[in-house]
Amino acid sequence: MTNNQASSYFVEAKIKQLAPSPPINPPIPRFAYLISGSKGDLEKLWRSLRALYHPWNYYVIHLDLESYVQERLELALRVEKDPIFSQVGNVHMISKANMVTYRGPTMVANTLHACAILLEKHKDWDWFINLSASDYPLVTQDDLLFTFSDLKRELNFIEHTSELGWKETGRAMPLIIDPGLYKTTKSDIFWVTPRRSVPTAFKLFTGSAWMILSRAFVEYCIWGWDNLPRNLLLYYSNFVSSPEGYFQTVVCNAPEFSSTVINHDLHYISWDVPPKQHPHTLSLNDTAKMVASGAAFARKFKQDDLVLDKIDMELLNRSNGSFTPGGWCAGNPPCSKVGNPTKLRPGPGAQRLRRLIGRLVLSAKFSQNQCK
Repeated sequence: MTNNQASSYFVEAKIKQLAPSPPINPPIPRFAYLISGSKGDLEKLWRSLRALYHPWNYYVIHLDLESYVQERLELALRVEKDPIFSQVGNVHMISKANMVTYRGPTMVANTLHACAILLEKHKDWDWFINLSASDYPLVTQDDLLFTFSDLKRELNFIEHTSELGWKETGRAMPLIIDPGLYKTTKSDIFWVTPRRSVPTAFKLFTGSAWMILSRAFVEYCIWGWDNLPRNLLLYYSNFVSSPEGYFQTVVCNAPEFSSTVINHDLHYISWDVPPKQHPHTLSLNDTAKMVASGAAFARKFKQDDLVLDKIDMELLNRSNGSFTPGGWCAGNPPCSKVGNPTKLRPGPGAQRLRRLIGRLVLSAKFSQNQCK
């Protein structure tokens, strides 16, 4: 058989033919966000959404099944009644809530669900960003859009390492069951026996659960035309803290994407040494470090903490619960109407972010340290 004859017998070739061709890149990229929360997170999620909102982007929001029905109904009502959201139509709520237990695979499943929704509804976005209600931006969307306009669209910002350390015996080898896969009430994962060995068919990576993924890589994870994403999803279904390993392991074991990885999640997060399950809760005392980091986002924050007011006033120029101002804002009061969504007014945040990303891209280019 010739190669062409042989390829016609395999489904992978046909799936690649069916995969949608990537859209032509406009000069200004678009971001597709997932902002997720749980019980008691309604006000935190709403504040983050308005701080992150830009009519050029797309948003999927989700309160998980543990949240009160009244919270989910209230969030849906706010989205429906907001005049800007109604006019632009770029904010979508997952009305049939998923159960999410944050140490099990249900968080990965929820992220992939949001990716599938965004791919189905919109054909022209460039990067996917997953955030929680405890995250908050340190730069405006104009800053972010302006900075990413100069970047190659295939880049993926995923913190990763193959040096598992204690995670090899503490996370890779144990087997767990996540009740969130089959129950409607939230409970912690539980451990089962026997333990397993580290796989030899692929190399494990770990890192941050928060990332910025290229559209091409997201399509690969959803379509899975060479079966790697599907196989790894099965492997990580009984893996402790799978959100900190699934996407890292997929991208670093896929030759067409491993060279696209920038080893950073563009977050400011303050951890213990060695890190515990959750990072420190940020406060006013962390403001200078957050700004100096140059990061686009930070986590985690308490609801309506004073540090959020400081970020609004000094970094985002946002007040009274309004949208973060940008070049798109029109009307009186400002941002009550949508002007030109491609008009950007980058500020000091863009300069900080560009310096950080410039160092990261340069380091990846010359050190060849992706997926090591």
